Amino acid sequence: MKRSGLLKILTACGLLNVALFVINVRQAGERAPDGRSMEEILGVDPAKATYADVEKLSRADTMQLFFAAPAPEFGSMQGEYRAKVLSGGVLGPATAFFTHHVFPTGLMDLQAQWEGKAFTAQGENAGWGYNIFSRKGCGGEQALLRTRKMRTYVGPTTIGKDGKDSFHLDYAPENRHVIIHTMHDEIRQVNENLYICAGYMAPSGGPLNPGPFVLMGPPTAWLGV
Repeated sequence: MKRSGLLKILTACGLLNVALFVINVRQAGERAPDGRSMEEILGVDPAKATYADVEKLSRADTMQLFFAAPAPEFGSMQGEYRAKVLSGGVLGPATAFFTHHVFPTGLMDLQAQWEGKAFTAQGENAGWGYNIFSRKGCGGEQALLRTRKMRTYVGPTTIGKDGKDSFHLDYAPENRHVIIHTMHDEIRQVNENLYICAGYMAPSGGPLNPGPFVLMGPPTAWLGV
């Protein structure tokens, strides 16, 4: 292939990525609450809401749910929680692929699957946690990996413009990988066993382009990495 042809292909791919990024950001809607309550957004009593109720929402409504929800009390986040990536948005499949197959090791691993997160407090507003992954071995057996540590605290959101607090997960102090070092998650609470969350990385637009997910309880015991 001639250099000019390769350049055209690379340029087209670059323009496509920019277009998808812009669409994904616009699909998230405004970075501020529109005044609806969690019940109005979900269509069900938040106390009874489940992952399925959140998964059916559009990307914009998912982010509005995040803005409407309060931050959990710092000390209440203890143990291991199940997790699911939420679909929606033109870059939803790419976000899920990265989370399951690149996030665990920093390299592509199609046998890995993201399963959850865990937290423990070390002070009044300082703690740490880790991610939980499953991995299928050569013989088909499943192994659980506890890795990808993060620091935790409660403070003002960086994703929204609502001025409210979130439970923050800061990956920078614990990860040297060039992309994962920039990861940052925020957690808010829908009910005692359901949390609406959003995470971002610098290369994909930072807080302008969050990827939503949920955590689900009740938590099991903290085991450590």
